Amino acid sequence: MMTRSLPNSRDAELLARAQRVVPNGMWGHMATRAIGPGYPQFFAKSEGCRVWDVDGNGYIDFMCAWGPNVLGYHHPDVDAAALAQMKNADISNGPTEAMVALAELVVDTLDYADWAMFQKNGTDATTACVTIARAATGKRKILVARGAYHGAVPWCSPSLVGVTAEDRAHLITFDFNDTASLDQAVAAAGDDLAGILLAAFRHDVGRDQELPDTAFLQHARAVCDRTGAALIVDEVRAGFRLDVRGSWAKYGVKPDLGAYSKAIANGWPLAAVAGSERMREGAGKIFVTGSFWYGAAAMAAGLKTIEILRDSDALAHTEAMGQRFRKGLDAAAAQHGFRLRQTGPVQMPMVLFDGDKDLQIANAFCSAALRQGVYMHPKHNLFLCAAHQPEDIDRAIDGVAAAMKEIATLGLQPG
Repeated sequence: MMTRSLPNSRDAELLARAQRVVPNGMWGHMATRAIGPGYPQFFAKSEGCRVWDVDGNGYIDFMCAWGPNVLGYHHPDVDAAALAQMKNADISNGPTEAMVALAELVVDTLDYADWAMFQKNGTDATTACVTIARAATGKRKILVARGAYHGAVPWCSPSLVGVTAEDRAHLITFDFNDTASLDQAVAAAGDDLAGILLAAFRHDVGRDQELPDTAFLQHARAVCDRTGAALIVDEVRAGFRLDVRGSWAKYGVKPDLGAYSKAIANGWPLAAVAGSERMREGAGKIFVTGSFWYGAAAMAAGLKTIEILRDSDALAHTEAMGQRFRKGLDAAAAQHGFRLRQTGPVQMPMVLFDGDKDLQIANAFCSAALRQGVYMHPKHNLFLCAAHQPEDIDRAIDGVAAAMKEIATLGLQPG
């Protein structure tokens, strides 16, 4: 029996303690008050594709720590590499050889990269990309797709609280996959265009995902070639999960700069910027740094993670599990009178209920799924990892079907 919702649960106790010493008890995207009812806030354990909350409830996890878990929580080879490095040096007066080796591996692996630099968070990496683009071009305007998420600092935060107009004075928006809209933004930038920033694919919260149109990417590439601007891909969420060569490799379009984090080190704190030769001088001019950016343990984890992704069938397996999950979800929904919209890559699916404009059905479903030991999200894309096995997917689908049956009795209907 799951105890997370009881007032005297361990989760409730910790949240009460946190509220005395932390604003609202929790901040950011992991604050469960912003997700939906029934979600545990605090966790005690993770392993493979499963997590356990502080009340001992276990879940088959389809958020994967919101992306960092790509091989499985506590992958033995990745953790062994990081811990072995930590015994010698982690944070020190300078980096270790691991930094050089990791940069070499990134350059050898990504199809467009000639150099790399490392950070700790995705926002670090996207911000560095924007800074490098401006340094390399001597220009200011950055074009971003309307509604896209690129981090949580004033220039790109989805919240306007504490943000000034000056923080975003040189951003111009356009519609993803719309060449006419992009051309309008380019015209608005005039001769001050520093870069075009695009997510690997459209994965905005609460809406159907959208893969990039090849012609749109080619058009963006041509604009940058013509104007000298930088084409920047935000790979923070998708990088190394969809294609180890880079998410745009299959489209034959090479960016000038790419921002990575999440899956790059299987949960060890690491981010990276990779760039083309044309951006090298700009990258060498800027000053970006962080107290913990040079940590060798995370870099050792990154080395091992990328090697495994490159040399094994981990990505193909994850895709196969995603296909199995998508098929099972559709079948469970149809059985109980619901229709799903499943969009985007199967490794990172968005799962929405057709006609569920206020998320009433999604919230009820995800809450019911939690009670069945399946951790999903009502409006954010999900994540699968290489630790998901057929039996995990099948067990999750059983839980999903039970959740669908439960909410069907509530009489919830698409609006």
